[in-house]
Amino acid sequence: MARYSIRKLGCEYVVLVGDESVLRIASRRKAAKLVVEAAELLSEQSDLPCSPDVDADQIGREVRKVP
Repeated sequence: MARYSIRKLGCEYVVLVGDESVLRIASRRKAAKLVVEAAELLSEQSDLPCSPDVDADQIGREVRKVP
């Protein structure tokens, strides 16, 4: 699993994955919330069984209902 960190840079916060900057946002709380949501999504994705019959185009067309 990737290691996330949040650092303040000027008047905004930067989300880092390892040493790479992936997001800049004004609110530390929002940055922390997005990191948690991203980690949960990656965890859910890694728990899914991988079928060799499914290609990337089929995955991209999946439609999910958002509550």
